[in-house]
Amino acid sequence: MTEYGRGQGSEPWHPEDPLYGDLGWRGQADDGRSPYGGRPQQQYPQQPQYGDPQGQYPGQQGPYPGQQAPPYQGRQAQQYPGQQQNQQYNGGWETGQNPAAVPYGAGAADPYTQQPGGYPGETPDLYGTPDAYPPPQPPGRRPHMPEQSPESQPNEPDEPEHAFFAGGDGRDDDGEYDDDPRERRRGRGGGERRGKSKPKRRNGCACLMVAVVLVGGFGGVSYYGYQFWQDRFGPAEDFAGEGRGQVEVEIPSGASGTDIGNILKQKGVVKSVGAFVAAQTGHPDGKLIQPGVYTLKKEMSAGAAVALMIDPASRSGLIIREGMRNVQVYAAIDKQLGLKAGTTKGVATSQVKNLGLPSWADDNSKIKDPLEGFLFPSRYDVGKSTKPEKVLQQMVARANEKYGALNLEAKATALGLDSPLQVITVASLVQAEGMTHDDFKKMSAVVYNRLKPANTVTNRKLEFDSSFNYLKNQSKINISIEEIRGHDDPYNTYFYKGLTPGPIGNPGEDALTAALAPDKGGWMFFVSVDGQTTKFTKTLAEHEKLVDQFNERQKNGD
Repeated sequence: MTEYGRGQGSEPWHPEDPLYGDLGWRGQADDGRSPYGGRPQQQYPQQPQYGDPQGQYPGQQGPYPGQQAPPYQGRQAQQYPGQQQNQQYNGGWETGQNPAAVPYGAGAADPYTQQPGGYPGETPDLYGTPDAYPPPQPPGRRPHMPEQSPESQPNEPDEPEHAFFAGGDGRDDDGEYDDDPRERRRGRGGGERRGKSKPKRRNGCACLMVAVVLVGGFGGVSYYGYQFWQDRFGPAEDFAGEGRGQVEVEIPSGASGTDIGNILKQKGVVKSVGAFVAAQTGHPDGKLIQPGVYTLKKEMSAGAAVALMIDPASRSGLIIREGMRNVQVYAAIDKQLGLKAGTTKGVATSQVKNLGLPSWADDNSKIKDPLEGFLFPSRYDVGKSTKPEKVLQQMVARANEKYGALNLEAKATALGLDSPLQVITVASLVQAEGMTHDDFKKMSAVVYNRLKPANTVTNRKLEFDSSFNYLKNQSKINISIEEIRGHDDPYNTYFYKGLTPGPIGNPGEDALTAALAPDKGGWMFFVSVDGQTTKFTKTLAEHEKLVDQFNERQKNGD
């Protein structure tokens, strides 16, 4: 449809006109003035077109109302603003529409609305149908559009609200997701889509739950962070004061400071391992703490515990001296454990096979006590709650350890002895008669020299008073010759040749070493003149002179 040269009629240009806003047509000015800068538009007479001799469209009675027909044909078109100078009018206009035109006029049909009875060949108006796209609205043309009311303005998109805080999963009651920002970008606001508009709901419980979780998480992190700092850098927890009550604590051999701290903490002595380790490290004698049973107090400060454990008086130990006989050891155990006298001896007799003796022990039926020589002299940890059999087992285990380290079985053969038990027996005799390390080595030589078959002076008899005292369970120095030589007992070396059936005591490590490596001086006799010093001789004559000196001192009361 060709529309050109429409005048400034009283009828406004319809905003849905397809040519409204065309950049090639200046249209009516925004302020209602002429689009030609205020100058009057030149009028041209209507020229006949398409072969119409009257210069009018079919059915048209004259020019448009209020407008003179412009003379087009045969004249050059007037230049309009924005039109190129070289453009020439060729007597017609290329509009791309059907040449048939619909004139304006009163009672005429709206040329912008598709009518059922339109002109033949007329192209449908794509902008006047309900399904049409909205007409183009370029910049600068909006003042021609009718002003919209605030209610008709499109809703501005709100900030998207997370479904968690809206009290749901983002869907409305019909299961549809509402207020989707992507819908609003497509021009379909969530509030007007499907004619529904639902108010937003904030779930206070959800917010409260988030707050609780955050506060709880922060509190947990703070607590464990403090604990980590306290363990690594803070002072260890500790009791104050000297403690209360009493508790026995056994510290095993080889225990480190941390091990001791753990034991004390379990017993309730100290409050923390760290406090004890710090106190032990800070004490100048902290490393002197020995294995054993200690009588301590509960809830002591770490410093007080370290100081008490360094004091030997705190150790609940049992000390077995070198040369002690078993009867003496049994009595000491009963006293330490607060038991009735004879209790430990009864346990030793009944439990002898369960105490760990080696296979070569008790190899003689005449042995008075199979445990003799196996309750090794040392310090033992014995508390009030310790059982007698446990103490005996500790002593036998210590003896086996020492005897194994000395390799008694191999050494016995080299010394001409029948068994390792005889090595212990020699050591027990040396321990009973000697007083010093030098005495032990010479005394060991006397034992081996008197056992030799070539010994015609004593006829292989040892004649040791110590063996007679053992069988008599006594410790006498002055024993009459009649009494000692007339007593028939396998342990009487004045009556029987050779060694006693078994040890006569529990020798220490020094006496054992001397029994394995005797002195090579050829000593045959010895006598203790003053009860403290022992003198050795190789001949009987030298020995008799020493005996006379000893008897003289006895008469004078020395």
